[in-house]
Amino acid sequence: MSESRAALRYAKAILDMAKEKKALDAVEKDMRSIVSTISDSKELQDVLASPVVSGASKNNALIEIFKGSHAITEGSISMLVDNKRIGMLNEVALKYIILNEQLKGKDVAYVTTVVPLNASMEKKVLIQVANITGNEVTIENIIDESIIGGFILRVGDLQYDSSIANKLSNIKREFSNSL
Repeated sequence: MSESRAALRYAKAILDMAKEKKALDAVEKDMRSIVSTISDSKELQDVLASPVVSGASKNNALIEIFKGSHAITEGSISMLVDNKRIGMLNEVALKYIILNEQLKGKDVAYVTTVVPLNASMEKKVLIQVANITGNEVTIENIIDESIIGGFILRVGDLQYDSSIANKLSNIKREFSNSL
């Protein structure tokens, strides 16, 4: 099973539990905190991915970092550690946010660019994505210089990759296949 499908299953399970306990918004707040913390800390990403650091150490560190989180969030972190899936915590949190937004009739469009979107571009993207999905949309702009130029748009399970890095990769693949 791919990491993405596994992350989606964990996120659905967490969403169901949060719905049952009427804690959807509290857990979403925690998940947004997890995403921003992991995205901002290369050291934390390295620790989570490291096979050398024990699961108990990862669990203790994460519980300390996210102290004050809802019990469902803390339980989810422990569950991922126990199942040796803590490396996908960030992806599970992202999937949870998407699922919860969809539950509210909203979608989150993740737009990856080299430079931050200006207000004009953001407005154009919002209009186009709202037309495609039929839902209210919010934009999360992710800055990633490795895409060289262009953009990557992700809404739910749909992805449109118009990055220069992707185009170069396609050209390289075509060139290699023609030899």
